[in-house]
Amino acid sequence: MKTIDVEQTAITLPELLLLATEDNLVLRDPNGKEFLLAEMDDFAAEVALVREQPELMAFLQQPSRSSRRYSLNEVRARLGLDAE
Repeated sequence: MKTIDVEQTAITLPELLLLATEDNLVLRDPNGKEFLLAEMDDFAAEVALVREQPELMAFLQQPSRSSRRYSLNEVRARLGLDAE
């Protein structure tokens, strides 16, 4: 992954897109905010990008807030369905 300071680099969008086909890019604006530019060619690439987001991964690893479990019969009863 490469980081590019957009204020300090004279680079065009087509050049950035070409670079992004070779490696994911982090684009940093003058205020220090960072943006990810990556080629999205397949599902594996999308999964890899998600894994690079620590906040999202931490959220996904949290246990469910509800520990209550329902049996199939309880679900059917709550939905007004006949038990089979």
